[in-house]
Amino acid sequence: MHDGDILVLCGKEAQALLEGREREIMRAVRAAYITHSMGESSLPHSTFLNFPNERRNRIIALPAYLGNEFSVAGVKWISSFPDNLSRGMDRASAVIILNSLETGRPEAILEGSVISAKRTAASAALAALTLTDGEKLAGVTMVGCGLINFEIARFLKAACPPLKNLYLFDLSSERAAKFKENCEATFEGVTAEVIADLSDALGRAPVISLATTAVKPHIDSLSACAPGGVILHISLRDLTPEVILDCDNIVDDVEHVCRAQTSVHLAEQLRGDRGFIRCALADILTGAARARKDKESLAVFSPFGLGVLDLAVAKLVRDLGVKQERGAVIKSFLPKPWDNKENSNPRA
Repeated sequence: MHDGDILVLCGKEAQALLEGREREIMRAVRAAYITHSMGESSLPHSTFLNFPNERRNRIIALPAYLGNEFSVAGVKWISSFPDNLSRGMDRASAVIILNSLETGRPEAILEGSVISAKRTAASAALAALTLTDGEKLAGVTMVGCGLINFEIARFLKAACPPLKNLYLFDLSSERAAKFKENCEATFEGVTAEVIADLSDALGRAPVISLATTAVKPHIDSLSACAPGGVILHISLRDLTPEVILDCDNIVDDVEHVCRAQTSVHLAEQLRGDRGFIRCALADILTGAARARKDKESLAVFSPFGLGVLDLAVAKLVRDLGVKQERGAVIKSFLPKPWDNKENSNPRA
């Protein structure tokens, strides 16, 4: 590629390049968390584009820079339109742009929803491994039967081969049945069971993954959960603030998660401070904090979803795409300098 060219990788190509690389993606996400915790990153707050007449729809911009071994900068522009599901479309769509750190020019445009789902699932699986004796994990409850929980199941199975049982709950019995079928067809040795009652589902496994489209808290009790369980609070708005305050809380980044009316943000508003947040996941990964406060408390991992994770996985996709000569190169996408003779229009 020459200066001014841009590499374009579509969703099918990103999917193919990342296939079977779950552990590699998890290593990249782990390294990204640690790099961020060391201050070798720049991570402005995400910008939410909301629509006055439709609260559930939104488009979010996540700009970031990630240093050390990554040395990458860019932005993810991702939309979430839940009604797409009734149209036979995915809820989310996204694009990621990577920029040169030397010139600032865009160098690559990548389909971003695949990367976003993979980095979210890798983060969830990493948290599950870190907060439990993960390699012996045999069962997981999944609340919300969509793409994100399907990818989380994929990453958990890759990281925890003994995983055999998935307990599924969704407001749509049809969606839950399809999710069960897809899981059993995709993940060898896994049996999925649809549970009709949420409370019953919460009590079935020591790890619970919440990945819904909820815009406000709807779970006001975790009494059905086994002591010492782990809640992967991926959708961020399922648990009431009172429930959050009763748990051992781990986040990805305190400043980022305490905004946008997440359950953690609501808990901060209710309590008046952030003292209920014990640590960030990176603190545990680096040994700065214990994995668990005690054996009985329910641990809740609430990840806001950091743009540095998108960059880490996007860099992996871009590098693999270049190595394998995948994608399309748009030649001379950028204009020549304005004072270049070729751009000059001589006077008539």
